[in-house]
Amino acid sequence: MSQAELAVNFFVALFALIDPIGNVPLFAAATLGAAAAGRRMVAVYIGLFVAAFLVFFFFTGVSLLEFFGISMPAFRIAGGIILFILGLDMVRDDFTTMFADAAEGIEGQSARVYAKQRFERLIVPFAMPLLIGPGAISTVIIYASEAKAFGLSGMAEGVGVILAVSAVLVATFWAAPLISKVLGRIGMSIVVRVLGLILCALAVQFVLIGVGDATRGIIRADAKAPYAEKK
Repeated sequence: MSQAELAVNFFVALFALIDPIGNVPLFAAATLGAAAAGRRMVAVYIGLFVAAFLVFFFFTGVSLLEFFGISMPAFRIAGGIILFILGLDMVRDDFTTMFADAAEGIEGQSARVYAKQRFERLIVPFAMPLLIGPGAISTVIIYASEAKAFGLSGMAEGVGVILAVSAVLVATFWAAPLISKVLGRIGMSIVVRVLGLILCALAVQFVLIGVGDATRGIIRADAKAPYAEKK
């Protein structure tokens, strides 16, 4: 896998897991009635939290695996199973009403006070584990191990991907009223299910790679890396 392919795959996997567009209805419900400034500030707080949390695991995740004696193939298989379960949930279920009752009276509050109070309420379960659950953490650790092969530039690229996904998350939440209006409930449901399908496929690929790395000859090389350049 080339460095460019690593960045693209990492971005797609993390984007599908965090699912900014699919979580727009939840964010809109959780900030119902808020002024535009307050809603944007909540989105920024959530984006900064997601970026900081994932960057932390990007640099420490592999060391944690070594500390607990967990091999990377084992973690790939476990992470793939988790991703597959999350993908199935996205394909089958409708999450658009999870936070329908999350909004509270906000009259007389400044944007900063509202954003702080709402963010504190949304850390669990919105920021964690809905946005950055076990699947996202597993994905970050797996791609961190891949990025190490490219040295400092690979690690910098990995951090850049995390920051890019976090920035897209903030921008998407800022555009929540417009996106909800354009896509509608049916469109949102379609987006969630398509991303869930992609996530399931990525999960199966993780398991194939993990089994292939942990065994000899069970998984073919072209199944582990189907689009690798033939030299």
